[in-house]
Amino acid sequence: MLWGDKRYYSLNYYLRNKFGCKVFKISLDAGFSCPNRDGTIGMGGCVFCSDRGSGDFAGNRKFSIHHQFQDIKQVMNNKWKSGKYIAYFQAYTNTYAPIEVLKEKYEEAVKEDGVVGLAIATRPDCLSRDVLDLIYEYSKKLYTWIELGLQTSNETTAVKINRGYKLDTFEKAVTELKLRNIDVVAHVIFGLPYERYQDMMNTVKYVSNMKVNGVKFHLLHLMKHTPLVELYNSGLLKFMSKEEYIELICEAIANTDSSIVIHRLTGDAPRSMLIEPKWSLKKWEILNAIDKKLNDEKIYQGINLS
Repeated sequence: MLWGDKRYYSLNYYLRNKFGCKVFKISLDAGFSCPNRDGTIGMGGCVFCSDRGSGDFAGNRKFSIHHQFQDIKQVMNNKWKSGKYIAYFQAYTNTYAPIEVLKEKYEEAVKEDGVVGLAIATRPDCLSRDVLDLIYEYSKKLYTWIELGLQTSNETTAVKINRGYKLDTFEKAVTELKLRNIDVVAHVIFGLPYERYQDMMNTVKYVSNMKVNGVKFHLLHLMKHTPLVELYNSGLLKFMSKEEYIELICEAIANTDSSIVIHRLTGDAPRSMLIEPKWSLKKWEILNAIDKKLNDEKIYQGINLS
């Protein structure tokens, strides 16, 4: 089974078919915080989260949404001369503010020329009914999806990484979003502390069983100034080799339902911040190696579920 030239259902393939052209994500930092940082739920955030709240490549929060959007749009247009845009609220928890503030920020973004979609990264415990209703209103006007930081289906691991919510909270959020026909994208991290291969595969199968619309697969990055550094310095944090990660990703693809759009196969971290794994900086080399293994071994998305 092929999706264009890929053996998995890529985001690029999905968006090209939906909109008939290249679609770019414009990553924005709206200046929000996170309840897992300010003491509402916890302090310090998830153990892997950087000072930028996982928005290391988003715009600069010192500037307006319009300013950020135009700056990043210009960079995109230097690579591709035409296309449409997804306004992507990436940094920190992007539903963690009063409704009037959320509406102001979202409205500023979706008014930009060429915007055909709205993507909002948040926590499943930050989706009150008022917030859900606001997002639903946007979903009636333009394509909208919500990204939820699941990371793992293992409750023990979730406590160790200071995720700050239980699995049933994620499930309730998915149910509420689906009731409103809003697409859900789950974030999964491979290589979390103390997790074994089977734990990671269980998370993949869990995501497939939840019938989310999309998934982002990340490898664990160790970045400076994160709580993980202490664990690493004590010798308790080990990282996969590039070859091990490629093997794992191909198995994950094979166990992902073929209806789920795969938004990402590996993550990014700023070179200046990354401690380990250094091999992750060669992103295109990794993606090409994944494609080669999928082709050579005739693996395609969902093959293990058929």
